[in-house]
Amino acid sequence: MRTLVLAFGLFALTAAATAGHSGSRAEYIGGTRPDIPSDSSGDIDVADSTYFIFLSKHTQVKVPYERINLLEYGQKVDRRYLAAVVISPLFMLAKKRQHFLTVGFQDDDGHQQAMVFRVDKSDIRLTLVALEARTGQQVQYQDDEARMAGKG
Repeated sequence: MRTLVLAFGLFALTAAATAGHSGSRAEYIGGTRPDIPSDSSGDIDVADSTYFIFLSKHTQVKVPYERINLLEYGQKVDRRYLAAVVISPLFMLAKKRQHFLTVGFQDDDGHQQAMVFRVDKSDIRLTLVALEARTGQQVQYQDDEARMAGKG
């Protein structure tokens, strides 16, 4: 079963690269990286075979897939990941359904880091499948509703 999921993920990556689309529109909500301004809009790029990449106007972040040890998807941000994240009151009052991806990884010094992104709903499935294929990690879903939205 795992081999089938990985094979499908690689197929999805190939199809996405052929179509000229390699990830998701995303907004960095927060996390443990002080070098990324909160609310930075950009793109998550999963086409690179070595690095998870987040590109915005102000920054470029590259994390080797081999260092990623957590992938979580949900339609709300889990409180345990918010310890290091500052959220604006407007964010908490938003009524439309939003999609969040948390990427946990170890930095060069061996410290655990986390990045939380609000991801465009039309791109989330491709991004999740590609990340599973690239990292070998399974996406953790916050609840059944997120599982249905993420697996379509």
